[in-house]
Amino acid sequence: MARIAQSRGISIARAVAEELPFADHTIDYILMVTTICFLTDLPAAFKEIHRVLKSGSCVIIGFIDRESPLGKKYAAMKDSSRFYKGATFYSASQVMQFLSDAGFSDFQICQTIFNDPKNMVSCDPVQEGHGKGGFVVVLGIK
Repeated sequence: MARIAQSRGISIARAVAEELPFADHTIDYILMVTTICFLTDLPAAFKEIHRVLKSGSCVIIGFIDRESPLGKKYAAMKDSSRFYKGATFYSASQVMQFLSDAGFSDFQICQTIFNDPKNMVSCDPVQEGHGKGGFVVVLGIK
């Protein structure tokens, strides 16, 4: 992905979320999709994201909700999965609490994937809130 981005003129930075190579208050927004389950220290990553974001900027986190049927299915097969073997799944409430602890507020949250993805023939709708959908998106403002 890095090579493709570079070939398209996009600057890349190789780093870990807990130690971002950016100056304080220099980033407009951060988007993380199906990433947080693979981080070593989620609270530290969110504090680091808060540090680099400009005031009024946002972080957008997309993840599999541990409390959902899909999250429970993935957690149950975690040990036998090459993709999720090292994953730590979080609930929407946990993610919002970690974001709040890092200094984010004014959360917006939505969800989708209400059925087993293997049986999907079309996209599921997006609904506000959490608790039913397997994939959740949380936006927090600095």
